[in-house]
Amino acid sequence: AEPGGPGGGGSSKAKKKNGRSRGGKANNPPYLPPEAEDGNIEYKLKLVNPSQYRFEHLVTQMKWRLQEGRGEAVYQIGVEDNGLLVGLSEEEMRASLKTLRRMAEKVGADITVLREREVDYDSDVPRKITEVLVRKVPDNQQFLDLRVAVLGNVDSGKSTLLGVLTQGELDNGRGRARLNLFRHLHEIQSGRTSSISFEILGFNSKGEVVNYSDSRTAEEICESSSKMITFIDLAGHHKYLKTTIFGLTSYCPDFAMLVVSANTGIAGTTREHLGLAMALKVPFFIVVSKVDLCSKATVERTVKQLERILKQPGCNKLPLLVNSDDDAVTAAQQFAQSPNITPIFTLSSVSGENLDLLKVFLNILPPLTNSKEQEELMQQLTEFQVDEIYTVPEVGTVVGGTLSSGICREGENLVVGPTDDGKFLRLKVCSIQRNRSACRVLRAGQAATLALGPFDRSLLRKGMVMVSPEMNPTICSVFEAEIVLLFHATTFRKGFQVTVHVGNVRQTAIVEKIHGKDKLRTGEKAVVCFRFIKHPEYLKIGAKLLFREGVTKGIGHVTGLQAITTKENGLEESLGPGQLNF
Repeated sequence: AEPGGPGGGGSSKAKKKNGRSRGGKANNPPYLPPEAEDGNIEYKLKLVNPSQYRFEHLVTQMKWRLQEGRGEAVYQIGVEDNGLLVGLSEEEMRASLKTLRRMAEKVGADITVLREREVDYDSDVPRKITEVLVRKVPDNQQFLDLRVAVLGNVDSGKSTLLGVLTQGELDNGRGRARLNLFRHLHEIQSGRTSSISFEILGFNSKGEVVNYSDSRTAEEICESSSKMITFIDLAGHHKYLKTTIFGLTSYCPDFAMLVVSANTGIAGTTREHLGLAMALKVPFFIVVSKVDLCSKATVERTVKQLERILKQPGCNKLPLLVNSDDDAVTAAQQFAQSPNITPIFTLSSVSGENLDLLKVFLNILPPLTNSKEQEELMQQLTEFQVDEIYTVPEVGTVVGGTLSSGICREGENLVVGPTDDGKFLRLKVCSIQRNRSACRVLRAGQAATLALGPFDRSLLRKGMVMVSPEMNPTICSVFEAEIVLLFHATTFRKGFQVTVHVGNVRQTAIVEKIHGKDKLRTGEKAVVCFRFIKHPEYLKIGAKLLFREGVTKGIGHVTGLQAITTKENGLEESLGPGQLNF
């Protein structure tokens, strides 16, 4: 981005001096961080009547920024490349926005003004800076998909908040909004989530919310959205902790939303869920719910309690309380750029207070990976993690999960495994559904359900992978991991049994050996050799690992595998003719 037009560079020098001297008085600092080459944020001083050649150059630049943000870009108008806030007069700003609108039309995108702010320079004419969100209308169903895991203590209002966001109507204070989210009768009776459910909230290219409020179906939401937020509703009760850990490790959420009830504060599993998000390095933001039930002082006390915990040495986070639209925009951008910032929202699902701020935040929240990283993943061989298995009448066996690498198409032949004796079985993908609507091609990082036709369901289990036949996957029963023991009542030694979570794998393992030590105590690090007690699993080196047993907890990553030779896990042909029908 060059300074727009003649005099763009010269005129700013005088202001620079003023900007610096007046910086102390202004609420906003006179500088933004300098513009980055990559990323989806672009600084423009002004865009007044560009020549045709320059216009083409600007359009190409916009395409690049949109590609970096996978369909989203933020333009700061009235800002120099070095981050100096210069500001534009009313007339120049109007002309610049007109040019920006023309550029967006050219690439097939829509623009929405996020916020305007005045720069206080010693000039008589008020000068403004405008921040604009450019979002490309998706072609071929390529919407931005962000996965947000919802954590928090039991009865903190997680399911109700999701019900209000996705159904578009407020709660009556007795849990009406969450009824559509529950999957089992006992959940409706007890009001407690015990399984993992998915809810979708869409935003169209103008940044308006698309949800079930206008009696839309899931397909309609997918069709009219250019950004989808998939909420993974996890269980808050301690009894269902293994389900919550499974949801966090296997569904690979981009962000986590920790819901804290304003009247109970930090209680029960809140700290534990906070620790899980930190251990798995999932960036999280906090929602303080039920503010309609208690006084302002109580809400403030809960927020202070949260801020104190976040600033502790173990967390090292910088809390950012969101009170206005302006805060929400700042929070979304800073949250994605630096993982240390934790936005805190205070809202009510009954009165609807501050709910809009959360929607503004979710609308602007950019994806963590850029398109280049995703393309690299797509060029690898297909690998699909199996998280759930169902039988659907007239469709047959259906598996749900995430495609971690490669591309998966309808009609593709894959192998699934490892079975109890370490073998891989052939199968064919009959059809694919994503966010409850049919989809022909699945790309890396997307979650979907695949129909496998007449494949025998009893051969499948959670934790299996479906890979392309030429991958020759390595499986192991014995593996090594570098771990940190977070909490243990006594000493952790050889022969101890723990439940190990690695991605979508969840199985009991025995500690075979602790390298260089006899035993471990709380807070100690070591390389430990584990052995699965039931059947071999497909693991990757470097995968994050969590283990637990009662109150014992630890985290780490896989450092070595003792692979079982491929001769043993050759593709089985002796399955009988029924299961090999391609």
